[in-house]
Amino acid sequence: MKKIEAIVRKSKFIAVKNALHSVGVNFFSYWDVTGIGNEKEGHVYRGISYSTSDIQRRYLSIVVNDDFADATISAIMTSARTGEVGDGKIFVSDIQESYRIRTGEKGGKTLK
Repeated sequence: MKKIEAIVRKSKFIAVKNALHSVGVNFFSYWDVTGIGNEKEGHVYRGISYSTSDIQRRYLSIVVNDDFADATISAIMTSARTGEVGDGKIFVSDIQESYRIRTGEKGGKTLK
């Protein structure tokens, strides 16, 4: 099993959610987060300067079976990309085991 953690623009969250549903990822958790990026310039909007160092993003946490990781990553990459600085990041790590609390089942079948 793989844990896929993605940080994406809040404006792209609906597109990412729809892309994940279209490839069969129907359960994941997400949080609103604030991060600090590499871009140090401020932007001016209607005469007011705004800092771009504090960035509002959405953090997704998804656990999938190994054979489903590539499709999940591809769905996120395609739907979250704008081509601009700040599109986000994806992190993939191994999950050793999972358990379904209600039934006591363990392993990959707990993800279905």
